[in-house]
Amino acid sequence: MKILVINAGSSSLKYQLIDMDTEEMIAKGNCERIGQQGSFIGHKTADGRSFSKEIDMPDHAKAFLAVSEALLSDEYGVIKNLDEVAAIGHRIVQGGALYSDPELVTDEVIAGIESLIPLAPLHNAGHVQAIRGCKAVFGDAVPMVVVFDTAFHSTMPEKAYMYAVPYEYYEKYAVRRYGAHGTSHRFVSHAMANLMGKNIADLKLITCHIGNGSSITAVKNGKVVDTSMGLTPLDGILMGTRSGCLDPSVVTFIAEKENLSPAEMNTLLNKKSGLLGISGVSSDDRDVTKAEEEGNHRAALVHQMLYYQIAKYIGQYWVAMGGCDGIVFTAGLGENQPALREAVIEYLGFAGVKVDKEVNAATKGKTAFISSADSSIPVAVIATNEELAIARDTKAIVESL
Repeated sequence: MKILVINAGSSSLKYQLIDMDTEEMIAKGNCERIGQQGSFIGHKTADGRSFSKEIDMPDHAKAFLAVSEALLSDEYGVIKNLDEVAAIGHRIVQGGALYSDPELVTDEVIAGIESLIPLAPLHNAGHVQAIRGCKAVFGDAVPMVVVFDTAFHSTMPEKAYMYAVPYEYYEKYAVRRYGAHGTSHRFVSHAMANLMGKNIADLKLITCHIGNGSSITAVKNGKVVDTSMGLTPLDGILMGTRSGCLDPSVVTFIAEKENLSPAEMNTLLNKKSGLLGISGVSSDDRDVTKAEEEGNHRAALVHQMLYYQIAKYIGQYWVAMGGCDGIVFTAGLGENQPALREAVIEYLGFAGVKVDKEVNAATKGKTAFISSADSSIPVAVIATNEELAIARDTKAIVESL
């Protein structure tokens, strides 16, 4: 069975075709600047063939047409006809309180996703466009499944997801903590249990998805009890361009001093803060790391802030779960930045957590234990694979029809 996994935004569409008999990627690619000038597609196959070219994509339907042509291409293709695609799985960022499990796409489900657009304006609107564009190209015969990023976090108790603002705003606007990166946290927490040779139902794990967007999650007995991202992905630790959590009065104080509108403050906190805002160098950690190595104080400062914040969340969740049996680092920085992992683990030395510096330094983009033999609990780097998780969910639903 071949499953096409789609991760669409308002102007982008990432895709990956996976052979579920081997769970190996066959081809993957990205359509960028959909609906804008200079739109293009980049495509790569598992055997190393690739191309990138500009192509007119005024909407998601045209983007899916470009994807289908790439998959069928004589030179770069991997299938003979579209009938080989057994199902399509879509990543959906916001499922709100409506969806706690993957769903087969129906008109009702599409309407449900649309109803949640106010909670994720760019993401959910783009997802709906992609679903409709996909249907226009692949037709109704190919089943589609939606997998929600918030679903894994739906087990949080009220005490964790409620905000201490007037309750009426929860009733009127569903203002609460939803979290994000749920598909990744689910994948790596289960992978950690397998790595440890234990049942996830018996474990208390803390999973750290650290990248340009970052979140930390407490997974107790296979269920989420708390997570760092909130109503939106702005909450939690500092990120590439996001501030992470702060005193709410900072928002009103800066807005009043600078005469900024709510929209302008939203841009400041989401796109001008974090690594970029503190370092003044870049939102890309590779650039910030280079600047630190060259003696840039602000670059060094933002790294110290980041390490400290990650360690604090781990400490919070250790308490929230009444213990911890293992810690996971994943995503771009979590998988590829040994200095970050070592610094965070050093904060946990009081609890007997220790890093194997040599193994940690050699671990980039692969799965491995990085804790020392005498560490009180294991710490691992696990390469996340959200696309495979979505494909597995899609396969399970399709096979149950």
